[in-house]
Amino acid sequence: MHSNHLLLEEPIRMASILEPPKPSVFPALTKIVGTLGHKSRSVDIITSCLQAGMSVARFDFSWGDNEFHQETLEYLRTAVKRSKKLCAVMLDTVGPELQVVNKTEQPISLQEDSLVVLTPDQEKVATSNLLPINFSGLSKAVKMGDTIFIGQYLFTGNETTSVWLEVTEIDGEDVVCLIKNSATLSGLLYTLHVSQIRIELPTLTSKDKEIISTWGVKNRIDFLSLSYTRRAEDIHQARKFLSQFSELSQTQIFAKIENTEGLTHFDEILQVADGIILSRGNLGIDLPPEKGFLFQKTAVYKCNMAGKPVVVTRVVDSMADNLRPTRAEATDVANAVLDGCDAIILGAETVRGLYPVETISTVGKICGEAEKVFNQDLYFKKTVKYVGEPMSHLESIASTAVRAAIKVKASVIICFTSSGRSARLIAKYRPIMPVLSVVIPRLQSNQLQWTFTGASEARQSLIVRGVFPFLADPRHAAETSESKKSSSNESIIKVALDHGKALGLIKSHDRVVVCQKVGDASLVKIIELEN
Repeated sequence: MHSNHLLLEEPIRMASILEPPKPSVFPALTKIVGTLGHKSRSVDIITSCLQAGMSVARFDFSWGDNEFHQETLEYLRTAVKRSKKLCAVMLDTVGPELQVVNKTEQPISLQEDSLVVLTPDQEKVATSNLLPINFSGLSKAVKMGDTIFIGQYLFTGNETTSVWLEVTEIDGEDVVCLIKNSATLSGLLYTLHVSQIRIELPTLTSKDKEIISTWGVKNRIDFLSLSYTRRAEDIHQARKFLSQFSELSQTQIFAKIENTEGLTHFDEILQVADGIILSRGNLGIDLPPEKGFLFQKTAVYKCNMAGKPVVVTRVVDSMADNLRPTRAEATDVANAVLDGCDAIILGAETVRGLYPVETISTVGKICGEAEKVFNQDLYFKKTVKYVGEPMSHLESIASTAVRAAIKVKASVIICFTSSGRSARLIAKYRPIMPVLSVVIPRLQSNQLQWTFTGASEARQSLIVRGVFPFLADPRHAAETSESKKSSSNESIIKVALDHGKALGLIKSHDRVVVCQKVGDASLVKIIELEN
């Protein structure tokens, strides 16, 4: 068998598996998105999360009000200054999420083979045989025999804390269900998910719009994660809404795919979204267990070929309560990396988990090990073949830079960009070395004042595999005359090299590939460093 078809380039010596990893600047090229909440909102813990490898902070508005999340964000800002590490901000919308309301907060135990009524009358008290819900259209949406799932914290699939129901009768607005497993529900809210049924609610709800126009605008969010994206139109609507606010003109929209409707319209959604989040919690309920991995592999491949970031959720659930992941979870993280994902989102593990920092560092270590055996050669050929000929100017430069870097065994690729696009294109070819993205701020004027843009472009590459951004000095952007330009080019390369050396990425005698625009031409050059 030709070795190229093997996942691992050559058989790995068993003894080498046990060798401790060489210390490296970045634990992994794959990025980690941490959701901040009750157990991860002190300055100390967030600082440790950033040092452990978190590069995007996610704020999930399914729980907690604006004040709660604003306070957490202020702690994050302090932690960013303290750790000197960039971090992007992602706002996750609630979307058309159905919830069971338990005002008393008393635990409710449900017994297998007994009946429970779901009612839209929220005045009623939740009991073992009556659960009030926040949606009056359920009785019209479901039919006899449909499956309904109720669980807390996005479904853990842990069958003592979440429950499967089968619809047996529809009584006016109430839905009567048979309980399929005994379970105890605790807390104030649980999410309700009806398998493979369309819920006629807008994807961007009025509550979401209010959160975006207040909290989102105030904090100039980098990413909007659009929950329950079901078709391309949802992204168009969200973009139209964001366009009302100049503060959100740079915000990228990531489509969160969490049900079969989003799956069937995946191709059209991918065309218009800036990135994709595979929400495996909800998807795992909508899809039969044996189909989940197929969707993940197909979706990740499509995102890779489109050069758009793809993020996987729900990887180490058990680490919410334990210091080590299960074997299956550790293998799953590695497989997500080998599939080609850009980043991994941690949810319950960092929000309410006991070990937020350890979880981030464990996931980072697994990603780093998987990257060592990622078959870059095969991936590169597949991508070039998929892109086809003639290649666009930018694609050809990006693929050339990666090929050159691999051939000369460069320690890093340095890329100069103002929009972040060229760095993302280089990352599309998945180089095995880090891409230092030097974001050159652009001067913009709105007739009243001049402002530099660039900070959000830099932060937005923090979700892209292998790209590590830093902001250049705006003075480099302002040089205009030709002679000044060439000296400014030289000085900015020196700044980038110094930055790489300071990080410990570049040593003497290393080779570095530099990708930059000079006038109308794009250059890829190889620099061999002296002492």
